[in-house]
Amino acid sequence: MKQRKPDLLWILAFIFGLGVVTTGYAQGLWERKLDAAYQQAPVDPAQQQHR
Repeated sequence: MKQRKPDLLWILAFIFGLGVVTTGYAQGLWERKLDAAYQQAPVDPAQQQHR
């Protein structure tokens, strides 16, 4: 009995889903990294410009 090849639509759907999951995970890591950097940055009043 011959094995049936997966349809092109299923392959494209899988690649698209993998891209969505990967992008969401990367954005989450990026936002956590930016939040941590923002919270650790000391605020120096001498560097702020007063107008």
